[in-house]
Amino acid sequence: MKFVITAMMCAALAAGQGKESIEARGKRIVEEALVALGGQKFLSVRNRIESGRAYSFFHDQLSGLSVAKIYTAYTPVPEGKTGVELGVLERQGFGKNEDSYILFNPQGAWEVTFRGPKALEKERIERYHDSTINNFLYILRQRLHEPGLVFESRGTEVIENVPVELVDITDSQNRVITVAFHRSTKLPVRQTWVWRDPETKQRNEELTRFSRYRNVDGIQWPYQINRERNGDKVYEIFAESVLINQDLPDDLFANPTGPAVKSPMKQSTKKK
Repeated sequence: MKFVITAMMCAALAAGQGKESIEARGKRIVEEALVALGGQKFLSVRNRIESGRAYSFFHDQLSGLSVAKIYTAYTPVPEGKTGVELGVLERQGFGKNEDSYILFNPQGAWEVTFRGPKALEKERIERYHDSTINNFLYILRQRLHEPGLVFESRGTEVIENVPVELVDITDSQNRVITVAFHRSTKLPVRQTWVWRDPETKQRNEELTRFSRYRNVDGIQWPYQINRERNGDKVYEIFAESVLINQDLPDDLFANPTGPAVKSPMKQSTKKK
């Protein structure tokens, strides 16, 4: 009898050891996504240029569309600050000649036209900061080893007719981003996160979809990205080409001092 009880206890212990915890499963799913996106090549991307068409919406109605070229460069972030400070520079050029653009850098953010630069509103800068720092692709590139970052599996589901694995990513500030990964390709297909307006305390939900992945020099990148806020479309981009690790000129992200001129990259970008 004693042998039977001991054998049962050992069997139960083995079963417990063989069962994957929600934290271990969540971490594994994220690691599989990193491999699917390109692994070390994805982590080694220094910059990116996306060319295509960008659409903006107001109350779910199309309010603007333009030929767009978006330049993104990753920058180092001091240890312990990855969940606070952005490690990215971004320039959004519009029109065939990029004769207007929006610039985000550590010193501020501006909209630049033939009239010259105009500082963006504080609320718009904050929205850009929060949307970027909570973007899963940014988290994977810049925040993956951040202290306090926790991955927890929420199991499987079918969302928009796609079988997915859900993972909650929680940081040290208790921000939670829920990411859906395609069960076959392992790639992220959508994410959601919730924030509250500091003045009205209204709950807001941000939804981002990633689709039309293509191979770009060994990494997978979504050529279509769209964002919704509380069910209303706010942004969508359809890329026609994506380049990585280009030789970007130093002044591409410099503070604007006058009217917009043709981007120095207009004629010089080439695929490596």
